[in-house]
Amino acid sequence: MPQLLTIGQVAERTGVATSALRFYEERGLIASERNGGGHRRYPRPVIRRVAFILFAQRVGLTLEQIGEELARLPAGRTPRREDWAALSAGWRARVDEQIAQLERLRDSLTDCIGCGCLSLDRCALVNPEDRLGREGSGARRL
Repeated sequence: MPQLLTIGQVAERTGVATSALRFYEERGLIASERNGGGHRRYPRPVIRRVAFILFAQRVGLTLEQIGEELARLPAGRTPRREDWAALSAGWRARVDEQIAQLERLRDSLTDCIGCGCLSLDRCALVNPEDRLGREGSGARRL
């Protein structure tokens, strides 16, 4: 029988609050067993699933998307390195787009805020008569 971990042990190993672990479980992202006293016990591979969830969130995936990704993992066995690699392979384009967005933001920090516009006299986005202001407050073109 594989060693089962308490929710506190999983929280300590992953750096994730116990409340977040319960939330992930409610969302079906991780699963536990219950002992005779009704306490959660997690199989050791849940640590990798939690690490995956954290990484996927940093990439920008929603919890729903993370659940869809995790559902692609093989049932009945602990996922291997190639299983995790297959899940994350499609994320490169997403990360590249995030990098490109950050570079555009960095490059426009001094001259433009994406229009809401603090630089009307030299605006590269050309926002005559503050047309974008009619769409609401805040940046509109980043």
